[in-house]
Amino acid sequence: MHRLLTLFAIVSLFLLTACLPESSTIDAPRVDGFSDPDDLRFNDEEFATLSAQLNIPREIPQPITRLPQHIGNSTGMSELLTSSSDARKALLGRVLFYDKQLSATGETSCATCHLQEKAFSDDKAFSDGINGAVTKRNSIALGSVPTFAPAVSGYGSSDDGENRAVEGRVKFFWDERAATIKEQSIATIQDPIEMGKDLHQLSSELRNQEIYRILSVKAFGTADLTPDRITLALEKFTASIMSMNSRFDELVDAEQRGQQLNGRFTDSELAGRRLFLVNCASCHSPSLTEPLVPVANNGLEVTYADQGVGGRTGSPFDNGVFKVPFLRNVALTGPYMHDGRFATLREVIDHYSDGIQDHRNLHPLLRDANNRPRKMRFSEAEKQALLDFLAMTTDESVLRDPALADPFR
Repeated sequence: MHRLLTLFAIVSLFLLTACLPESSTIDAPRVDGFSDPDDLRFNDEEFATLSAQLNIPREIPQPITRLPQHIGNSTGMSELLTSSSDARKALLGRVLFYDKQLSATGETSCATCHLQEKAFSDDKAFSDGINGAVTKRNSIALGSVPTFAPAVSGYGSSDDGENRAVEGRVKFFWDERAATIKEQSIATIQDPIEMGKDLHQLSSELRNQEIYRILSVKAFGTADLTPDRITLALEKFTASIMSMNSRFDELVDAEQRGQQLNGRFTDSELAGRRLFLVNCASCHSPSLTEPLVPVANNGLEVTYADQGVGGRTGSPFDNGVFKVPFLRNVALTGPYMHDGRFATLREVIDHYSDGIQDHRNLHPLLRDANNRPRKMRFSEAEKQALLDFLAMTTDESVLRDPALADPFR
């Protein structure tokens, strides 16, 4: 049953972002001096203006996402086409994502803490903020899984372009304090440590800049780049960061086809998959999509300095409880845990093998039959097998996709 819900969530990612009524440019009136919003090409004048600052194609690509067979067959869909409206908004969102004007001091952008080469994670325990400050927690990877995007937990928009929250099962941040992508974007941009920028001030500044006037008209049919349109464009860009093309998906597809696995996958990789299914999949899910356990205490400490969800709710039963992260691209997204305490995946595996602490809120799946913290006691060969398997979750295409890269010259 849960597998069906997970597959439904994946399909919802594409269908909800494509089909909900939003500030569409369909039948939008022409704006004097700008090309037709419905046209995926910029005119000569627009493209010359954009090219002075941005390295983007003249024609906005409309991507096709091909689903792995083990997902596509279950959903009855083999590929999904991003709507032209979404593609135009995602391009605007991509420029916003990399623009340091989104911070009060011009020091940071969204990409400062979410590096493409790291599957849109950071390589630091705590990320750089403004004025020499650092974030309180490790940055969560954005390129881990399709369901990270806001179809399951996001928002649509009305015909006037104003966003309407649609709260779903997936929450955001380590303490799940944001119910939607809109809330997450507002909190990040306006956070005094991370970016410190008032969204209304940002909107006022950007709507007077010619590149944003051009991109806004193309995305929304109007040059009025409101705070809601800024966050919607960022949503569409983050929704385009998908990791659906990994050796893990190859393996599961081959299994479902009944194909010979030996020769295509090493003994260690296959052993790691078996270990993962027995020891890890009950929380993180066998398909590496939406975690089956959304939040948990995983026994990092007996006493936590950062109480996680408990710090938000005030409930002692939530102390030391944090979001269970997605694992696609996990070999690239270190350091690990909410505080970046583990520099390597090997250290993470060592923790689950022998280091789980007896916190009062330790998740039941991490306790043995005697209610003590589990000792998985992996051998050296098993630890290496798990490392080899987790490396298979990397989607190399995400790391080099030009449509996700920094567009600024």
